[in-house]
Amino acid sequence: MSGFLKKLNDYDIILASRSSRRQALLRQLDISFRIAALDVKETFPADMPVEKVAEYISKQKLDAYPKEKIKQNTLLITADTIVTLRNKILGKPKDENEAKEMLQLLSGKEHEVITGVSIKSFTGFVSFSAITKVKFKQLSEEEITYYIDEYQPFDKAGAYGIQEWIGKIGVEWIEGSFYNVMGLPIQRLYNELKKMI
Repeated sequence: MSGFLKKLNDYDIILASRSSRRQALLRQLDISFRIAALDVKETFPADMPVEKVAEYISKQKLDAYPKEKIKQNTLLITADTIVTLRNKILGKPKDENEAKEMLQLLSGKEHEVITGVSIKSFTGFVSFSAITKVKFKQLSEEEITYYIDEYQPFDKAGAYGIQEWIGKIGVEWIEGSFYNVMGLPIQRLYNELKKMI
């Protein structure tokens, strides 16, 4: 194990996320951590530029964690991911119809996936955004319906998971971090943790 990972594993690292995808990605960095779920109303100013929204919400999540629980050796990580198409944010679909509408909007077009990440320690915090461009081929009605029926993507921004069937048959190209589209830009996160310790 590298010296940095040994040092990092001396910290009480908390991932404040219910996302199983984020948890799996962080595990792949060989970092020990625990999970704390936070209930945060994800709101943002109406005039906020879309590229700042995910980071803003990740900071809200950071602020929602009780300050007295941040100890000398604590590292708290929060994140939020949004999908944007022509400055419009596509959140998590409420139902099948909304999921279908979102995938029809994304079909044949380039869009951006933005993940905002915040890290808080006893002495300070850092936050950043990672942006990945994704281009879908023209998706057929049959492909969209099959994906929604089989994969139920109602917990995913933009109604899709790039690691699932729709990503394998539908994504023509991506520019930027693949893992960012899954919900956590782990390469950037690793580097930011290195800077903090």
